[in-house]
Amino acid sequence: MSHKTSTQVVLSAPAKDQPRIGIVAITKHGAALAARLAQDLPEAHICTASKFAAAFAHLPQPVYPYEGALRDEIARLFAEYDQIVFFVSLGAVVRLIAPHLKSKDEDPGITVVDDAGQFVIPLLSGHVGGANAMSERVADLMGATAVLTTASDVGKTIPVDILGRHLGWRVEAPKINITRVSAHVVNGEPIAVVQEAGSRDWWTRPTPLPAHIELLERFDQVRPEHHRAVLWITHANITPAQWQQWAERLVVYRPPLYEACATGATP
Repeated sequence: MSHKTSTQVVLSAPAKDQPRIGIVAITKHGAALAARLAQDLPEAHICTASKFAAAFAHLPQPVYPYEGALRDEIARLFAEYDQIVFFVSLGAVVRLIAPHLKSKDEDPGITVVDDAGQFVIPLLSGHVGGANAMSERVADLMGATAVLTTASDVGKTIPVDILGRHLGWRVEAPKINITRVSAHVVNGEPIAVVQEAGSRDWWTRPTPLPAHIELLERFDQVRPEHHRAVLWITHANITPAQWQQWAERLVVYRPPLYEACATGATP
């Protein structure tokens, strides 16, 4: 397979440090639950049917009551917030947001809380958009259960497309590489992680690194006959021959140049 051209390479931007959070409630019970959550999310703004605005009167953050239909508020919500938590039925949220969807790289993270406050569901942009993490945060604050379906999060393994994003890393690879390598990772195949640069604090899960992932210090330690894919954290230039050798099995990560490679213990 030939090397991908530069126009086919994805350079993803780091996530925002402080996501803009919106909380939406349209029923009396939903407003009561939303008010409880908002107390623990002081940075969040609230959008609610005007007749339930009083439920939020004791809170310091902005409240935006609406008089008409919620569907008329969705475009504004999408434009103003990175994470939106709906205290609205799942089916209704699907229909409300459908006309506004663009791509997983642009859409906000959408989280839905059931009317009993028992389950928190990341509906949209769960992985790249951060709704999975938001759902776990909301569930923790509410004493609820987060319902995750993203394979890398459920399997507690490396999220290939956003690895190191919290450290300011950028991922460099054709989209097909990210897709193929992600599949190898979640399927438990032998994976080499070569770290030549950047902080070693990229493993943020409370569980150990999966056994099928091997940490290496140099690219020449990779065993092509053994490793199914390579995640390469480096400042080095990647030659066309290296891309070609690994075809759709290589993803490269670029830590900030000012970030010195840590010398502490590996994850």
